[in-house]
Amino acid sequence: MRRAARPADAAAQAQRQLALLEQRHGVRLGVQVHDRDSDRAFSHRADERFPMCSTFKLLAAGAVLARADRGDDSLRRLIRYGAADIVAYSPVTGPRQAEGMTLEQLCEAAVTRSDNTAGNLLLSTLGGPPGLTAYARGLGDRMTRLDRIETALNEARPGDPRDTTTPAAMAGNLQRLLLGDALHPASRQRLADWLLASQTGDTRLRAGLPAGWRIGDKTGAGGHGTNNDIGVIWPRDGAPVLISAYLTQSSASREAQNAVLAEVGRIAAHAVAAWRLGS
Repeated sequence: MRRAARPADAAAQAQRQLALLEQRHGVRLGVQVHDRDSDRAFSHRADERFPMCSTFKLLAAGAVLARADRGDDSLRRLIRYGAADIVAYSPVTGPRQAEGMTLEQLCEAAVTRSDNTAGNLLLSTLGGPPGLTAYARGLGDRMTRLDRIETALNEARPGDPRDTTTPAAMAGNLQRLLLGDALHPASRQRLADWLLASQTGDTRLRAGLPAGWRIGDKTGAGGHGTNNDIGVIWPRDGAPVLISAYLTQSSASREAQNAVLAEVGRIAAHAVAAWRLGS
């Protein structure tokens, strides 16, 4: 069992561990962690661009909820779609073409199952990728940009600025959407519940957290060895922890990439525990 680092050293130790993790696995890794309880943080490549992949669906769901909060749309509105709208990996929307789905159901499918058609249908109500980018700007995020829809946005070609974000920018969005006032309280709770119900992240960040710690997260994966996980961690006691982890340019299997993200979760939990013991 690792001995807890002193609070002053925990961030530096975590950053060293992330750099070694990146080097050992031959990947490019971006991480931002902010403990709201101690108000301490650590990061690695947090201001560099990484492919978003399906983590954009968190923002899409937030944008739809914000429109409903303002009375500009209704979560009960039924969205009709057909076979031509169905794209790869659509486990929820695929079987429901005949009856359609409400906006609320599409948000849930996009967040909890990462359903790609659901993500595209949400985008269509927001003005497409430019609408999502505009929503990010309205949140104060100057970095995130969405340029394409599913599944083209998952290309993740190295150096391509399209469909990218930074770990710091996405952590800020998590803060505003889930812990701030960007959404009404009921919508904020609804989004948190969807993230907590996510079925796609069990072997990523969540796998590295101690027993009794919960995470509401949104995953993403794409080409060129890209594998992401972002969310809010609720330790057993105290305030939440914001975490965003982006991994790309890996030549390893998806399972091995997931294991790297699980190690990021362990590193984050160790730092948070040290901060809170010393505060």
